[in-house]
Amino acid sequence: MSPTAAPTSQGQDASPTGASSTALALVRAYAPGLGHGEGAVARVILERPEEIPYWSTLELATAAGTSPATVIRACKRLGFRGYQHLRIELARQDAPTEPEQGDRVANVFASAREALQLGERAVDREAVKRAAGLIAGASRVMFAANGFSAPPLQDAAMRFATSGRPVEAPLDILAQQFTAHTLGPGDVCLALSHSGANTHTLAAVRTAQHGGAAIIALCSYARAPIPELADVVISTGAVGQQHAVDPFFARINHSVALQALLESFSALEIPRRSGGMREVVAGALADAPN
Repeated sequence: MSPTAAPTSQGQDASPTGASSTALALVRAYAPGLGHGEGAVARVILERPEEIPYWSTLELATAAGTSPATVIRACKRLGFRGYQHLRIELARQDAPTEPEQGDRVANVFASAREALQLGERAVDREAVKRAAGLIAGASRVMFAANGFSAPPLQDAAMRFATSGRPVEAPLDILAQQFTAHTLGPGDVCLALSHSGANTHTLAAVRTAQHGGAAIIALCSYARAPIPELADVVISTGAVGQQHAVDPFFARINHSVALQALLESFSALEIPRRSGGMREVVAGALADAPN
């Protein structure tokens, strides 16, 4: 069997995103053609598929008795772009179908309440305190996020500024890299990512860490590439549909967790230049015409 093309017998589309195939069906199709180490990875995936979306590469490697490099290689030979792609496909396969009828407004608010309750239980209070302390003591603070995670972090950066803590929060991917390259010991990089595996955010984190900056990770998943590099991890838990293009309810939790971090920072008795912020806001509001 070719390791680069899944079988298409019985008219099935063997692509991971094909309408008639599933992630596990693809793994079963490829597994017989894998070597010893890669085959062990495939067996663990088939035996414990419900756990894989919550595992890091290292955790799957440990369960299979192999290395993270073998896990990534196995995932590619199984027809996925990498381990994170496999996690997403398995999460999507197990996600419940949304109800098509009912009060959609009530459903949205109910989902938001459930997400907040799960997030409240998931967030480690001591981790928030440690993160606030790092931010308070830092010479410079950089916020990094991309995609749907960027708006909550940009909002938080502005709110930190109103408390007297200047924050650098570049939006452009290259600007994030440039800023991360200038960080060093005594600086902090806070990265926000729902999956904890965004390629561009991960690159910024690795660059900042290489320079000696402390890393704070705020993610839905506690076990993912970005949290594995962090000095402090704030996990809000995986809520909503894990495969959704826009993890809206997860972002609600991220915004609330960032506000909790801001309030923990503000509670620290440190000198800060926050005066005059109301005047700034007042100056930005135009008077209504008579």
